[in-house]
Amino acid sequence: MKESAPVQLLHDPLFATKGVQVYLKREDLLHPTISGNKWRKLKYNLQAAREQKKDTLVTFGGAYSNHIAAVAAAGKEYNFRTVGYIRGEAHQALNPTLTFAISCGMQLHYLDRETYRLKNTANFLEELQHKYPSAYLLPEGGTNLLALKGCTEILQDIAVDYDYIICAAGTGGTLAGLIAGLAGEKEIIGFPALKGGAFLQEDISQLIFSYGGQHYHNWELQTQYHFGGYAKIKPELISFIQYFKQQHQVQLEPIYTGKMLYGLYDLIRQEYFKPGTAILAIHTGGLQGLAGLEERLGLRLT
Repeated sequence: MKESAPVQLLHDPLFATKGVQVYLKREDLLHPTISGNKWRKLKYNLQAAREQKKDTLVTFGGAYSNHIAAVAAAGKEYNFRTVGYIRGEAHQALNPTLTFAISCGMQLHYLDRETYRLKNTANFLEELQHKYPSAYLLPEGGTNLLALKGCTEILQDIAVDYDYIICAAGTGGTLAGLIAGLAGEKEIIGFPALKGGAFLQEDISQLIFSYGGQHYHNWELQTQYHFGGYAKIKPELISFIQYFKQQHQVQLEPIYTGKMLYGLYDLIRQEYFKPGTAILAIHTGGLQGLAGLEERLGLRLT
């Protein structure tokens, strides 16, 4: 497994006009099936599972979850049994994400939405422990303090100078790891993928404090680039992803990285950044879900 990802300078007429430099850290290139922030989040959890003599990874996610796919792939590669609790009903025809998970040996269980909401309750967890006595439990999205530790390492081996880091946010774990890793230096902007993403402010602050006992004030959330909510997609986002691939030869996806970079372009257009500013965007991967999205929406994203 590679521990560092290349940094790519992006050339775009907009950046030249506004006098900013934009770099893209290609975390998507870390590993073919456990890419980007998912590898960062899993790295120390896999070590802990091994040290605790656990042989099974149990986790949760939606039917198109990058986390589910990554845990399944990690189980296959590092010799753990894997169990995924999937939100929603079982489908006769599996989507590409769940097909991949099963091909890696993951055992799937489906929970209706009401039961899924109870997944963190004492009763549910006790039942889980009884069913899988040697299980190592990974939360939905993979965010815990060991995940933060892994995400601080995204900052290693960056040879370029930058003023801002930007990153997409789902559960906020990757963003919290970056903020903790920078320890008050530089500026950081997070782009929540969910509608009403302001709630992440408190979640991320709490994660950072739990991790290192510190509060930092060099970060903010731009909550207006959710396109209607998690996994919601609009034509202008699709057009942007297609433009970005043509301009930079880099594939984005519309759940996280597409929204983040659309938001960055919009902020640059509005002259949010002073001329001379250097911005480092983190490509957190997530490309495994593209096939399923294209199939579900009847769209061409690749």
